[in-house]
Amino acid sequence: MSATRPRVLVPGLIPRDPSRETYRVRPGAQVILALEPGDQVVVRDVHGAQSAAAASSELGISADLFGPESAPGAEERFDADRRAALTVSAPPEATPVVEGGVPASDLLVEVLRATPREDGEPVLPQPLAEPRLDFEVPRASALAYEVKAGEYIQVIDVRGRQCSDLLAFHWGKLQDGNERGLDSTTTHSLMGNAYPQPGLYGKFYDQDQEPLVEVVRDTVGRHDTFGLACYAKYYEDLGYFGHVNCTDNFNTELLPYTIAPRKGWPALNLFYNTSFDSDNLLISDEPWSRPGDYVLFRAMTDLVCLSSACPDDIDPANAWNPTEIHVRVYPAKERFTTAIAHRVTPDAEPKLTKDTGFRPRTGDLTGRFTDFNGYWLPTAYDNHGAVDEYWACRERAAMMDLSPLRKWEVLGPDAEELLQSTMTRDIRRLADGQVVYTAVCNDTGGMIDDGTVFRLQATNFRFVGGSEWDGVWLREQAECRGLHVWIKESTDELHNVAVQGPASRDLLTPLIWTAPTQTPFTELGWFRFSVARLGGPQGLPLIVSRTGYTGELGYELFCHPKDAPALWDAVMDAGDVTPLGLEALDMLRIESGLVFAGAEFDDQVDPFEAGIGFTVPKAKEDDYVGKEALAERREHPQRRLVGLELEGNEPAAHGECVHVDRHQVGVITSGMRSPILKKNIALCRMNVRYAEEGTEVEVGKLDGFQKRIPATVVRFPFYDPDKTRPRS
Repeated sequence: MSATRPRVLVPGLIPRDPSRETYRVRPGAQVILALEPGDQVVVRDVHGAQSAAAASSELGISADLFGPESAPGAEERFDADRRAALTVSAPPEATPVVEGGVPASDLLVEVLRATPREDGEPVLPQPLAEPRLDFEVPRASALAYEVKAGEYIQVIDVRGRQCSDLLAFHWGKLQDGNERGLDSTTTHSLMGNAYPQPGLYGKFYDQDQEPLVEVVRDTVGRHDTFGLACYAKYYEDLGYFGHVNCTDNFNTELLPYTIAPRKGWPALNLFYNTSFDSDNLLISDEPWSRPGDYVLFRAMTDLVCLSSACPDDIDPANAWNPTEIHVRVYPAKERFTTAIAHRVTPDAEPKLTKDTGFRPRTGDLTGRFTDFNGYWLPTAYDNHGAVDEYWACRERAAMMDLSPLRKWEVLGPDAEELLQSTMTRDIRRLADGQVVYTAVCNDTGGMIDDGTVFRLQATNFRFVGGSEWDGVWLREQAECRGLHVWIKESTDELHNVAVQGPASRDLLTPLIWTAPTQTPFTELGWFRFSVARLGGPQGLPLIVSRTGYTGELGYELFCHPKDAPALWDAVMDAGDVTPLGLEALDMLRIESGLVFAGAEFDDQVDPFEAGIGFTVPKAKEDDYVGKEALAERREHPQRRLVGLELEGNEPAAHGECVHVDRHQVGVITSGMRSPILKKNIALCRMNVRYAEEGTEVEVGKLDGFQKRIPATVVRFPFYDPDKTRPRS
């Protein structure tokens, strides 16, 4: 082991360097830096091909930086020989991606200070708005504060990995002599989950089933809910008598409110990291929160609230080092988007859940949204529901928002080589205007993702996958191979809907115009695409591909987000088309034997086990990541994806075991009640010895032994197994 390698890796916390400051400049934004003599500024084009500008009248700088040929990681340096202000800006995209433009990307600006700044007070994140209350909870203490209905409470972990307990009491009931605070049993029962999160199921209730607070934003996503705030007996039982604790701190703060003290207060233990393991034992480890992480609540009524900065220094609850907590309360007039933070790597900047370009239309049709891959998507629509939406797709036409699919522009002279060396399919055989479905594997043959590759031109490709990690991995592969290629994310420049169903071609034919240089819409073959316009040669630009995720004839339409409402309106006005949400989409894809990340595959499952072995052609001569491992797995298969048909009316669920007698031989990856087949069906990853059609097995419910459902291995896809409908 290297002498410089740390014994414990904690990537989420980056040690603060008082001589170094970093700023990320997003497209269309700028940063203004105050410099002192001797300071140095490094401007980095993180992903390449991004224009930038730097200007300082004091330093005599007015420079255009980088541009369409700049390599990923290209740098420009500036030295300050006097006190000065330097502005660094990143222009937005000039030409939309759908019209052939290159996506804009971030700049990274580093300031290396000649005189390190004092490493005193921590740098708090900027307020979300003008706060009404703005105060620190010192380490090992607690504070009470009053909040009005509709106001927002932001609890901030200042230095990272610090637990903060939150109590809330109904103010009006306290005035009547009734103590009503956050209640765990009521909340769990009404919300149906252990950790309420932003969205439909994000409220916390009192014993009277009245909501007290609603979580609006959460940049951590991992908390302990309603465990006791630390209490004297906990420390006493471990031999630490008289240790300061959150419960006693709360009792002191609650004295003015005539709330009786307790030996232990159940609380929302924000940032704390506990869980129950497979043996139902309560375990804990360091919190996941990073400096500046926060949880934002909205008060549903007038409240008395208390927040603590936990004093626990004898276990990992606060990473062994208790620090302070900061609280801000914002007026009810403010409006904050509902969001959960996502990080592609533990040390990456958090990205809050976004709306897609179609939200102005889908939001008018339903309030049932869920965070899907970092965007809010409808689960089902009002006056329809999953079953109705399902039948619309099977019998007529349906439209769904699939904008969260990650899109990556792979550009440059080595673009084909990069994709050929990282995808299982033979990318060299891909023609302009063609799409291919492929697996992306690691060196053990496990699947990183699946996705589609579009070939726009000889050196221009687009990869559409499900994970933001795909882009990080492609860039790593390009760098280690020394390839001349740019990988630019275009997810936020290309939002898309899928229009699927037997009537989809007739529905879209009057809408889609293609130039003579493109394949006419009505002639598009399966897995082909055209650059098109909506309504005519001056209409909004589109990419139209004959692809989908439903097992029906269908198309995907890609546009710039600003054009999304107009595209939605045009399709909805064109005929009998039904909006379709995620619940119906899951039914459609299971029936059609289409795989989903986290269900049918992960990085321990190869394409053969995931049921998409056809994406690994034997004839591909060129080497690619995982080729050797996949060749071995092909010759020595252990598991296979099969279809199951269950007896009775009780469906199988993901993760349930499949048995022959005492022994487990498989696991359910996805299950459903098929409306069109009138049967319960499931996809199952099965030991190859029991994978032949007609094999009788049993799906284990409860513990796998107390209750079982007889099932039989059948051919899949269950619906249209020869795929005649999407080919029609």
